[in-house]
Amino acid sequence: MAEPEGAAVPGPDGRLRCPWGLSAPEYLAYHDEEWGRPVRGDQAIFERLSLEAFQSGLSWLTILRKRKNFRAAFAGFDIAQVAAFGPDDVQRLLSDPGIVRNRAKVNAVITNARAALTLPAGLSDLVWSYAGIGAAPAAPRTLAEIPPRTPASKRLAAQLREHGFTFTGPVTVYATMQACGIVNDHLAACFARAA
Repeated sequence: MAEPEGAAVPGPDGRLRCPWGLSAPEYLAYHDEEWGRPVRGDQAIFERLSLEAFQSGLSWLTILRKRKNFRAAFAGFDIAQVAAFGPDDVQRLLSDPGIVRNRAKVNAVITNARAALTLPAGLSDLVWSYAGIGAAPAAPRTLAEIPPRTPASKRLAAQLREHGFTFTGPVTVYATMQACGIVNDHLAACFARAA
């Protein structure tokens, strides 16, 4: 019997993986070593939230391939440094072919850095406060069972907006929650689910 579409598939080492993790070499390492692993710290969460915002409307592979350039362009996603960016920095970023040159997204990262500085307990604590909210869903068996947003991501997105964040809708927030290990959306048969 054939596996359902979107089910875990064997990788080059024979271990079962989420199928998206095998579509490009960069995805393999990202899937195996980063995605879904707990990430803490304001700077680390800010980076992932920013990159997920840049990904909106694009392939994650595009962002992954430019991640080193994004880190250089945005001062390693140091929140205080990015919050201090001014018009000259915006122009520099919009002229940088190594990143996605979208004015609204560039401005959103700067706006979000400024908003992050106002969070009483910090960005990491706020985002992680949504871990485990709601009934724990069963491990997804196929990609079709993974939602694009959840009630928790909707609430977190609303809370971020209340603090002045932009480009942080429920889908972007849920992708951040997945990337940072706040939720575990590795497929049930994927070796990384238990890692």
